[in-house]
Amino acid sequence: MSADRKAAMSRINTLTAVALLALLGSAQAATIEIQNRDKPGVGFNDPTPASAVGGNNGRTLGEQRMNVYRYVADIWGRNLASDIKITVSAGWEPLDCDATGAVLGSAMPYNVWYDFPGAPLYRTWYPQALANKLAGRSLVDFFKQADDGTGYGNVDIKTQFNIQLGAEGCLTGTHFYLGLDGNAGNQIDFAITLLHELGHGVGFSLLTTDAASGVRFGDLPSVWESFMYDNTQGKAWLAMEDWERSESAVSGGQLAWNGPNVNAAVPQVLAFARLPSLQIAGAGANAIAGRKAVGEAEFGPALGSQPIAGSIARVADQINGTGLACTPLSAANAALVVGKVALIDRGSCPFVVKVKNLQLAGAKAVLVADNVVQPIAGLAGIDSTITIPSARILKSDGDAIKTALQTRVRGKPAPELTAALSSAVTGHYAGTDASNRALLYTPTRFSPGSSVSHWDVSLSPNMLMEPFISQGLSTVVTAPKDLTLPLLKDLGW
Repeated sequence: MSADRKAAMSRINTLTAVALLALLGSAQAATIEIQNRDKPGVGFNDPTPASAVGGNNGRTLGEQRMNVYRYVADIWGRNLASDIKITVSAGWEPLDCDATGAVLGSAMPYNVWYDFPGAPLYRTWYPQALANKLAGRSLVDFFKQADDGTGYGNVDIKTQFNIQLGAEGCLTGTHFYLGLDGNAGNQIDFAITLLHELGHGVGFSLLTTDAASGVRFGDLPSVWESFMYDNTQGKAWLAMEDWERSESAVSGGQLAWNGPNVNAAVPQVLAFARLPSLQIAGAGANAIAGRKAVGEAEFGPALGSQPIAGSIARVADQINGTGLACTPLSAANAALVVGKVALIDRGSCPFVVKVKNLQLAGAKAVLVADNVVQPIAGLAGIDSTITIPSARILKSDGDAIKTALQTRVRGKPAPELTAALSSAVTGHYAGTDASNRALLYTPTRFSPGSSVSHWDVSLSPNMLMEPFISQGLSTVVTAPKDLTLPLLKDLGW
């Protein structure tokens, strides 16, 4: 299962600040004020009775949701230094979702500012919460800015979360876990999701530039762009034309963050990269023989130096589709894959469903062949009950294996192919470029709300501000656990 946590911009404040005295002295821990905009009986006001869970003793569903929100707001308050209150409008709404994926929530600064007193950079957009901190007072109050009619037009951050999650047709049966202890199991931890979204709200985002087109709002860059360097073009984003930024946004792991705080934290936070691979052998291997790159799964056992090896068996057609394993395997397919490395196709259902069905059928390991031409990617999802390894392979490699398995010599059975999955440790930090700068998420197929405004999925261990739900996350946003706070400090926090 993958759940894309997309961010969407709501509104931009185009006022330019004039003379304003900044307050002296060091900032204290920030105070975050939550403004509940839900209607009676909805979201945070849902009166459905609820039992205590994971340290959350709220008596209703709405109360438990708000308890998580306050818990996460306090975490950010302790980590951010500002004398100016940060205001957040919070609500629950129907967001995009279907049977295989869902937008869990979104958050962005509702107002942004440039050229305010205390701004470190000239003619550069800053999110309002950070702009207020740098200016030393609330810019909305100073300029007596009127609300835009929404009731939340002056807030620093607007957030919304998917009220449909878990309902029929929206990741059916997968709900937000409202405990505070991190023991979400196969559910989605609301605290982690909210911590991620509020990270966007305080500034972890490209903000005012449309990454798809490279066009800037007001022809001005955001502070985020001051730290972006494209390895393919050999340029910083600040030095690029619109079309160059557009190409950089789909560069496939070539856009790096070049900020002093993150660069210093990389050796403390990131592990050395492991190079997962697949070795194909056998009499019928021919052109497919040799070592192939694979993308690891975020669930199940990690690949290690000791190869997991076995004969490859392709799951045969079933009523529900060709080799997808989205439903329990037929008796014939179960007999085919037992004790072997099962080959299936991507599509139609979450990765964890496929792998779990093959595990139950007795497969030793799983290869998921891509159904489109794209660079190597991993298998996203969460399922603590999966105990067999799995990996994702290129469409071209999957097609070649299928062809080899079908090739027969007259009078002889189809050739046997063997697969060996393993992983070797390198001397390079996972998810960084040749200069060990952490990479931003730039898949070759642009992903609205996700591209450029997240860490790349190749970082290891998993970071809070990656675009997909992953295992091993915690509520710690500082080094040596995570790179979130170092990046925010690069921005000015």
